[in-house]
Amino acid sequence: MRNLAHRLPYSATALCFGAIAILAVTYIGLIAVVMSYAALTVEFSQSVRNNGTAVAVLEQQYLATMAHITKTDYAAAGYAAPRAKVFVPAKSSTALR
Repeated sequence: MRNLAHRLPYSATALCFGAIAILAVTYIGLIAVVMSYAALTVEFSQSVRNNGTAVAVLEQQYLATMAHITKTDYAAAGYAAPRAKVFVPAKSSTALR
């Protein structure tokens, strides 16, 4: 055992303190990473809620517009019903021709 102690350039106590210091810095770094992740998760959750609220407002506007269009009396507005409906056959309009 004495030969091993004489061959090491540093004492065992110094190596243990160095390992403890490295582990402490690593632990603090991991805590910082976890806190950052938690903050990002909360921020993302809030943005999802905000987007959901914006979608609800747009959906309400869409439904109100659709209700207005459906309830509109086009004959009273001066529009006449079509005399005939003709459907024009067309080739498919895809990107591959």
